[in-house]
Order: sequence, then structure tokens, then C-alpha cells
Amino acid sequence: MTQSTTAIKGLIFVLFILITSSLFSQEKVTLSGYVTDVTTGETILGANVIIQELQTGVPTNIYGFYSLSVPAGDYEVSYSFIGYETLTKSLSLSDDLALNVELKPKSIQTDEAVVVGERSSNTESTDLGRVDLEVAAIKRLPALLGEVDVLKTIQYLPGVSSAGEGNSGFYVRGGGPDQNLILLDNATIYNASHLFGFFSVFNADAIKNVELIKGGMPASYGGRISSVLDISLKEGNSKEFEVDGGIGLISSRLTLQGPIIKDKMSFIVSARRTYIDVLLEPFVNPESDFAGSGYFFYDLNAKINYTISDKDRLFLSGYFGRDVFGFQNDQAGFGADIPWGNSMGSLRWNHLFSDKLFMNTNVTYSDYRFEFKGSQEDFNFSLKSGIQDWSVKNQLSWYPNPRHQVKGGFDYVYHVFSPSQATASSGDTEFDLGGEMQNFSHEVGVYLQDEFDLTSDLRLNFGLRYSYFAHVGPFTRYIESEQDNFDQVEPNQTVEYDKGELVKDYGGLEPRISMRYRINERSSVKAGFSQNYQYVHLANLSPTSLPTDVWLPSTDVVRPQFGRQYNLGYFRNFLNNNYEASVELYYKDMENLVEYEEGAQPENNLNNNTDNQLVFGNGYSYGAEFFFKKTYGKLNGWVGYTWSRTMRQFDDLNAGREYPSRFDRRHDLSVVMGYTLNEKWEFGFTFVYGTGNSISLPTERYFFEGRFVDVYDERNNIRMAPYHRADIAATWYPRFREARKKRITEKGLEPKIESSWTFSIYNLYNRLNPYFYYVGVEGDLAEGNVEPKAYQVSLFPILPSVTWNFRF
Repeated sequence: MTQSTTAIKGLIFVLFILITSSLFSQEKVTLSGYVTDVTTGETILGANVIIQELQTGVPTNIYGFYSLSVPAGDYEVSYSFIGYETLTKSLSLSDDLALNVELKPKSIQTDEAVVVGERSSNTESTDLGRVDLEVAAIKRLPALLGEVDVLKTIQYLPGVSSAGEGNSGFYVRGGGPDQNLILLDNATIYNASHLFGFFSVFNADAIKNVELIKGGMPASYGGRISSVLDISLKEGNSKEFEVDGGIGLISSRLTLQGPIIKDKMSFIVSARRTYIDVLLEPFVNPESDFAGSGYFFYDLNAKINYTISDKDRLFLSGYFGRDVFGFQNDQAGFGADIPWGNSMGSLRWNHLFSDKLFMNTNVTYSDYRFEFKGSQEDFNFSLKSGIQDWSVKNQLSWYPNPRHQVKGGFDYVYHVFSPSQATASSGDTEFDLGGEMQNFSHEVGVYLQDEFDLTSDLRLNFGLRYSYFAHVGPFTRYIESEQDNFDQVEPNQTVEYDKGELVKDYGGLEPRISMRYRINERSSVKAGFSQNYQYVHLANLSPTSLPTDVWLPSTDVVRPQFGRQYNLGYFRNFLNNNYEASVELYYKDMENLVEYEEGAQPENNLNNNTDNQLVFGNGYSYGAEFFFKKTYGKLNGWVGYTWSRTMRQFDDLNAGREYPSRFDRRHDLSVVMGYTLNEKWEFGFTFVYGTGNSISLPTERYFFEGRFVDVYDERNNIRMAPYHRADIAATWYPRFREARKKRITEKGLEPKIESSWTFSIYNLYNRLNPYFYYVGVEGDLAEGNVEPKAYQVSLFPILPSVTWNFRF
């Protein structure tokens, strides 16, 4: 703790010097306020506020707030954002001024469509691996069965790999799915998938902003070692009542939003449900043994925001979603119900202490639950698992001048893990399966971050985070025969911990630093380093993320994951910033990774700790990411390519030899294009190519004591066939453009309904991509020449779809 305390004191001293120097600089005035959409009242994050005479400015933060401190004088101040008309105001600044502005969307955007944007300039910011996605553009891209999916869209970015055919899971720079921090209005989402991974839980109609950070993670984020996916919900139209929705092949959506008190309080409610079960029901014979089987998922988002005053705003949001799968076989007398899903709540308070000091306080609740309930005749069995979080976060943002921003705060999370809870009964007899297993823990993070210009060309972002994790009772430790941590305890015994008693704690410093050096007006070099601890782990028996995967805390057996990442990049703009390009190199070290031991089975958790089945190891990944983007114009989009390598080493796996991770993918290419033909037609095109995933398949098979025995030489010894696919989409707006123009320029003349039709084709050239492999045999058993043979199973052929979207 002495070194940690010394480091924190050193950081505070450096920040004190920087802050003191800014206080004694030339006397200045401050211009601050919020930037919003004139048609909806929604705040706009990333809008540029530029003072022309000084050639300086700032972007609005995630809550639409900006603050500029400049010498007193007369200035032309411009407010701009992609897809909006630039607003310029002549201001005479002699005192501090709070100025809220509204930007008008462009009535027809055929000349300035955008697919992907970044919060700050490609060459100006210190951001590495940080990308914002425009939700409107996501909706224009081709989608599986017409279901727009945020998580599938981020898979098109360099450094991000998909979990497999049609899967919404993603891996970032060689990290596992549990190493991605997924936030919805600051609440953690632990399982972001519907339909066993084929669709995400995020309804695009309810989403305001999507931000992915895969490189230098700011100090304000913690708890994961690979990436952050930060998703914000819309706040609701505070100007007028609005209904949006869509009807597709497998689901329908409906969103209601509007003012409760005009320009002061608004709401939004957005719902989505599939109707696979409803469509199939007429075709299932009621006398069939499988009558009563079915599957559907649904989700609901809701949010209320209230502007208490110019200094205080309150937001309350919630999410609830479920997958419901039921199976019935009357002939076998077997039935099963498998519900799983997430729920979350978030209460946020924004407060302005002054025009330079902004505070955001969040209280959130997050819950993920999986349950399996099965019955056969009079035998009943159930299995439950899940994780529940209660958290408090507070952040202060200080803006002493346009070239200096300071952030600091803390966050606290109380975790309740339920890795396994099994019950069984037969008639009136209850079986003892060990009862409910739960783990309780506290996680705390404190951070300080400072971004400032050392010179006109050199900008630094320096942050320090200290995190602490404590696993506490009540808890029962089951001691196995060979556990190094319990050499003083007899094997096959238990150790009991009372409620609140410390089982094991961990903590450490997490420095983060990034810099930008501007070579000239069009290009810059950036470098960064980050160090992270991760105290929660996902244990899975499958290569893809499934609802049966188990979340576990760090314990007296499981140490926290630890990661270091180094980044170096070159960024350049072309042709008046219409084209942007970058090359990023990265290297990542990962320690204390977890995997199930060979032969582990879920039933082994009964009367045992789940972490007793785990083994531990290390890994590393490195790669190069190439990104070329055309931001503006009728034709826009990007091309991304990644070359990478990801390796693992576990003493208890693969005889201790290094092996490629299942996330290892040498080549990954994505092409994403959008084209606006005219006011009525827009087109989208995507193409992806990726090296096949690494899997383990037997090299020999022989028959022994009445059964086949497989022999493996190396872990992940086989590559699946390369994955490639092309998709296209066309969106037709019968009256949308004209309606939108009238709505903006001639209020009161808008038609009652606006609509569009999206036609898409998934897997355009019918590529049979591998979903999984299974092993059969070739040869004659009697002759003793049986050999294993792998057979590929493909999932999706060419799939057309159509979706009708409406608004009134």
C-alpha cells in the first residue's frame, strides 16, 4: 500500500501544479451550456463548439454539455454536428455566459450522409481505438432477417471479431467475451444476446449513442481488460408526441415518446417481440407429441427525464428482456422451460456547480438470470444461475480552459453471484443437491484523469485508477485433495465464513496514459498504455457465449485477471477531411485467465465450488489494424483490415504448451458502404472475410471396451474453413424525405405518417460458412481401419427479408 499511496500523492501533486497554473493565467470568461436537437429536445453529444477568431473549441460531452474559457472579447461562435445545420452566433463576452442552443437537422441529407463518426477529430484527439457509431446509419445496413443489431455492426470494425456465424458475441483484440464491459445507461449488461446469441438485446429504436473503446481505456472505466461498449438510451422527444415502429419477418417494434411537460419533462417507451411461436403454431398439430413447444424473446426499454433547472437534470431509465424457450415431448413424458434474461434500472443526476464544474451521479441496478426447469413423469429438476449488481458512481468534470480537462470520481459495486443452484424432487421426496451456492463481493474504484496540451502540437491524457475487490461471506469453501491455498486443512473438508467476513481481497493501481503529437494540420501520431484489473470471470464450456455460462468472482482460489496494453498509431486526413485513415499497432499481455479443466461437467458443481473445476493461465495478443473511412457524400463507409495473433498458455492444458486461442484470427477484412441515390432510395453493402476459428478435433479414434475413444494431439489444432459473406440492403422512402423537410421547415404541415421499406439479402452468394464441426468415422470397424472425419454444419443460406418502418 505504501507504493500505491506514494503514486497517488505524486499524481495529485502533478495535477495541483497544472490546476494552479491555470488559475493564475490571464483573466478569462466562460461560455457554457447544452446543445440539443430542435425537433426532439434530445441532447447532442460530440457537437463541435468553435470560436473562429481563436481557432479553438471543444466537443460536447456525453450529456450534451460544453464549457469554454476564453479571454473577454467579441467572437463568432459556431455550433455544428454531422447531419445538422451549422449555427453561428455573434457574442460579446465580457462576463460568464450560459447559452443553450438548438441545432436544426438538415432537411435532406443526401450530400452529407455518414456511417461512422468519432467524437473528436481523427487527428486531434488523444483517443486510440475509440469509435462512435451513428444509430441512423446502423439501421441502413443489411441485417440478418431484417433485425437491426448494434453488436453485429461493431463486428465490422478492425480489431473486433465475431463469435461465429450469425452470432452477436464479439471479441476485441484477442480478449474473451467476459473482458468486454457492456454498459446500458451506465448499468452493466452481463448477457447481451437473444436467441442463443443470434441477436443482441439492444433495440436500435431506443438507442441514442453507441461508443466502443478498444484501445486506451480512460481511467473512468474499470473492471475489464479488453474493451468498453458504452450505449446510451434516448431521452424522449420533449417537443411533440411521436410513434415509431417496424414490422419484420420475425419481430415487431413499437416506440412511444413525447413531452410530459413540454421542453421540461419527457418520456420514451420502446418494446420489441418476436412472433416465431405465433407463426409456427398453426402448422403444429395439436395432437403432436411436440405440441406446446416454442420460443420467443421480448424486451422493453423505458426512460423519463426531467429538467429541474438550468443546473439540475434527472434521468430514470430501465430495461427488461427475456428469452422464453419451452420444449414438450408427450411421448417421452418430458417437458422443459428455459427462461433467461436481463433487467436493469438507472437513476442519474446531472448537476452544474458552476459553468466549469459538472457532476454526474448514477445509481444502477443490474440483474441477469438463467433457469432450466425440467420434468419427466413425477421427477422434477431445476438449475439456476445469475449475477446481481447494485452500484453507485460519481464523476466530477472540470473545464479550466479549452485545452485542459480534468475528471475525477469513484464507483462502488456490490455483487451477488449465483453460479449454481440445483433442486430435484420425485413425488414428495426432495433430493439434497447441496442447496444454493452464492458469492458476495464489494468492488471499489477511485480515479483521477487529466487531459491537457503541453504545446500546441503535443497533447497528453494521463489518468490513474485504484481498484479494490473483497470477496466476503457467507461462504463455504470445499477443500479438494490438492489445493495449494489450503495446505493446513485436511482434504475433503470445508471452511465456513460468516456473513461479511473477509474471504479474500485484492487491489492495485491502474495507470492509463495516451498522447497525440500533431505532425501537421492533416496528420498525427498517437501512443498509449493502459493497465487493468478484472475481478469477475466468465466460465464457459462452449466456444460461443451461451446462457448456461457462469459468472464467477475472484476468490481465494481465483486471482483477478490482469492486462497491459500498448498502442501506437498514425492518423491522417485527406481532401478537406472528407477521408480519414489510420494504422494502429497493439500488444496486449493477459494474466490469470480462466478455463474449465479437461473433462469438467456442470453437474460436478453440486456440493462443490465452481472454481474448483477451473485452471489458470496467461495469454498475449498483438496485431495491426488498418482503417480507411469516407465520412461525407452520397457514397460513404469504410474498409477495415486486421492482422493479429492471439495465444494462450496453461500449465494444466495442452501439456503446458502454448496454443492458439479460439479467438485467434490471422486475417479479418470488412467492407461497409452506404450510397444515397436520391431522396427516396438508400443502399447498404457489407462484405466480411475472416480466417477460420481454431477448434480441437481428434486426430485418431479407436474402439475400446465397447466405445469409441478419441485421441487429440494439440489443443485448438484445426482451423475451420475461412468465413466470408456479402449482404446488401435497399431502403425506400415513399414520402419520408418530403415529410421530414416539411416537419422541420413548415411546422404544422407534416403528413400524419412517414414510412420506409427496407429490403435486404443476407449471404448474397449463398456461402456455406461453418457453424460447427462434428466428428464421424470412416472405414470398417471389423477391419480395424476406423479413422475420424470432421463434418461441417452450416446454418444460414441466402436469406432475403423485408421490414416496414413507420413514424407518426
